[in-house]
Amino acid sequence: MNKQELITRLKESKHTKVKVAITDIDGVLRGKFMHRDKFISALENGFGFCSVVFGWDVNDGAYDNTGAVGWHMGYGDFDARIDPDTERTVPWEGNIPLFLADFDLDGPGRALCPRSLLRKITAEAEGLGYKPMYSQEFEWFNYRETTDALHEKDFKHPQAMMPGMFGYSVLKMSENSSFFHDLFDLLESFGVPLEGLHTETGPGVTEAAILYGDIVESADRATLFKAATKEIACRHGIIASFMAKQSRQLPGCSGHIHQSLWDADKKKNLFFEASDPANMSDLMKSFLAGQLHCLPEILPLFAPTINSYKRLVEGAWAPTTVTWGEDNRTVALRTLTASEKSARIEHRVVGSDVNPYLAMAGCLASGLYGIKKGLKLEIPATTGNGYEDKKHGVLPANLYEATQRMKNSALAREMFGTDFIAHFTGTREWEWRQFSAEVTDWETKRYFEII
Repeated sequence: MNKQELITRLKESKHTKVKVAITDIDGVLRGKFMHRDKFISALENGFGFCSVVFGWDVNDGAYDNTGAVGWHMGYGDFDARIDPDTERTVPWEGNIPLFLADFDLDGPGRALCPRSLLRKITAEAEGLGYKPMYSQEFEWFNYRETTDALHEKDFKHPQAMMPGMFGYSVLKMSENSSFFHDLFDLLESFGVPLEGLHTETGPGVTEAAILYGDIVESADRATLFKAATKEIACRHGIIASFMAKQSRQLPGCSGHIHQSLWDADKKKNLFFEASDPANMSDLMKSFLAGQLHCLPEILPLFAPTINSYKRLVEGAWAPTTVTWGEDNRTVALRTLTASEKSARIEHRVVGSDVNPYLAMAGCLASGLYGIKKGLKLEIPATTGNGYEDKKHGVLPANLYEATQRMKNSALAREMFGTDFIAHFTGTREWEWRQFSAEVTDWETKRYFEII
């Protein structure tokens, strides 16, 4: 985008302030209002963003186990840069301008910034002649609650937007039409176009598929989708929750990622090969082989929280094994190759609680690993129940196990760099420590009276 044209348009705008946001390690948008003049200066010269955004967890608890940022560094600023191509207006806030920022690839924040990491891996793919085209879909729960009410009841027994199981219910969409219409229409105006929106099985559960595009733009859309959905829902008296698993009795919430590689001009889908019995090119097979090979080593990118692993259980519509299959929803990687236009791999391990930048970076880097190493697709397709196909391995069972595997993985360090792996796995170890120190309701009910 021409910066001077953008500056001229901003000066002519009725708005005197601009929203600027970056994404932390957990995928949470962190940002601020900037005066228009300050924003224009930052657009031209860069600006400083407090490094603490990579030094604390989702509840602003400061990490004590990461070397890249912490008390020992004084929490100074990292040099950030505004990406003018992310320009949007927020229709539910008077069309105020919003821009995303990330951190300079040559600055101290480069190894910690999820968006910068994805840009780096994308540049590598493009250097090899591939244009990654991606999209993400999300499932989430909606509750007729307010933040104050949830805290007053200690987050227990929230009221579902619609009680009962209503997958693909036209009736329930009609009963909640103002919310669903606002979601679809406002997100479109916000630059996050949806391909589809429907109710899912579970009380108050909704699923949305975001329109595919270039990988960085798709990660931007996915990140903004989660934040925007929460904001739009709030205006309808609804709390939207993207926890991966809300209840033991109900299915979890996915964040499946659809992925393909195209030629540099985006005219040919390089995953499709009509002469192959499965319509899969050799490139697609190597990409798939790389993802299968790397998956157990980088699982925290796709399952980053304690709660993530409550979703990855047998028979709950989420995979547990290192498997792939043609149009098979019980495996980790589902291939869809009916036509050249739509040929793709669906990564079904990914939950709704992910950081989209890191999840897409994990997908792309592991696929490229397979291509660069010339890996062959030696694992056969699973044609039946993927939960029972354990011949090629099962996924780590909890965040601690998965984090230790990633922390000690030479493969992970090769793909993402030593600094990022050290920082990211440190944040996941911190998350495990916070959980391990808590006394849960389960423990109280089990031990309080009888032990």
